[in-house]
Amino acid sequence: MIKTIDINSDLGESFGQWCMGNDEIILEIVSSANVACGFHAGDPVGILRTLKSAKENNVVIGAHVSYPDLVGFGRRKMDIASHELTADIIYQIGALQGLAAASGTRVNYVKPHGALYNTIANDEYQANAVIEGILAIDSSLALVGLAGSNILKLAQARGLKTIAEAFADRAYTSKGELVSRRDAGSVLHDADLVAQRMLQLVTEGGIESIDGKFTPIQADSICVHGDSPGAVEMAKQVKIVLQQAGITIRPFIHP
Repeated sequence: MIKTIDINSDLGESFGQWCMGNDEIILEIVSSANVACGFHAGDPVGILRTLKSAKENNVVIGAHVSYPDLVGFGRRKMDIASHELTADIIYQIGALQGLAAASGTRVNYVKPHGALYNTIANDEYQANAVIEGILAIDSSLALVGLAGSNILKLAQARGLKTIAEAFADRAYTSKGELVSRRDAGSVLHDADLVAQRMLQLVTEGGIESIDGKFTPIQADSICVHGDSPGAVEMAKQVKIVLQQAGITIRPFIHP
């Protein structure tokens, strides 16, 4: 039985007068924060504010890199040349590293966002471009990817530390894949149900799939989305249920 688990969330996504999520409260709950780098969301002022708050809460920082897609919030797949995607990754990590340094903290890992995250799970072309970008700027950074996906194997083969991730509010198929957001029941909204599923994940090494089968999923970190309806309540409930079961919440990276 795993006695510890990380809880992460996507933060720093507000842009100008447009507010996304509640970073201040979520940062009191999670142990790791995937901070936007300006390509899918986030502006320098807001990102800096989130980084400072993360430091105050002893939350570990990761670069939430994306396709260059502010209008689509990074949720549209893009056919980008390998060298361009690699440069985009370097650019985003570098920008966040600068803001993190000014906040008295540092970037410890990389978690791709949205369509990029889903694409590189099994697309070797773009996966290798992302890996190249990370290696080019800082080979000590860990890469967060979907548990059981090919990207984790590719990254490990290149010498990167990898973190397998599960999603608290998403349904899974019996193959251990995320149910498409286009399908009914793909996103879960009941905080108590989500918390119990995450307890099962940590204690039993898997969860019940959308068709009722126990599905093994080995994860190092649980993502709780900070921008969905009831996000704060869900994140709190997941943490409470896990801690009541004697499970310690701590970051997968110890800077």
